[in-house]
Amino acid sequence: MVNIFRDNFRSRAELITDMQINRSTPLLGFASIIGFFAFAWPLFISAEQVENNGQAKYLFLALMPVALLILIVELTQGDLDVKSLAFLGVLTATGAALRIFGAGAIGVEPIWFLIILGGRALGKRFGFLLGLSVLFASALLTGGAGPWLAFQMMAAAWIGWGAGALPKIEKQRVEIIVLATYGFFAGLIFGALMDLQLWPWLIGADTQISFIAGAPILENLHRYFVFHFLTAMAWDIPRAILTAALIAVAGKPILNSLRRSMRKANFITTHEMEQKVVL
Repeated sequence: MVNIFRDNFRSRAELITDMQINRSTPLLGFASIIGFFAFAWPLFISAEQVENNGQAKYLFLALMPVALLILIVELTQGDLDVKSLAFLGVLTATGAALRIFGAGAIGVEPIWFLIILGGRALGKRFGFLLGLSVLFASALLTGGAGPWLAFQMMAAAWIGWGAGALPKIEKQRVEIIVLATYGFFAGLIFGALMDLQLWPWLIGADTQISFIAGAPILENLHRYFVFHFLTAMAWDIPRAILTAALIAVAGKPILNSLRRSMRKANFITTHEMEQKVVL
């Protein structure tokens, strides 16, 4: 009897999970494809399109509505229940408040460790939403809204998703080390992505590190990396070190707190429910 109930529960749980994944995956995938081309447009754009000066604007206009649409759809389609929304709201408000402490400071951005830990504890889809919502709310709170906001939101969403997509690690000590390492590289990657889409507009056309429209991808990549390492490391390295340090110091208690709250709020996985049925 227990086995029959367990099999039925597993089938229903897997069906519900598949339905949720199937609903959200196309939207997340579509937004990520647009995001990739929005960040990497300097590598693919032609000289004629640069002269028209409209490509970046069109990409921005395409990216922002899609990113916000994902957030709205996920919040309204019913996949996230009241408890999930409560978690998202609390973590979003906390992240927005944390950004105040880093506003205007070189590389001091404590929001990233919260996005990474939230995505790790609550899953990659939740991490994606958390990245979107934290950057959006914090921009409104700090007056940081602008053409760059859509790119920041998408990069943060990818970082939150990546934390949730990391493989399961049994030993928490090892997990914290992995997350701290991930946070370090995430801090560097965020800066690299933001520089990539802005690089053609920040440097004139007559330098050795300038963007050349229509040039081979490898040539422009070489120029970009020289530009990035010469100009951005003062922001990226402090961000990466701070994120890794915060995860190393506060990661364990925060992860434990999030997971304990998850259990109390009945965020129970199929495996955990099967164990309860057996008992």
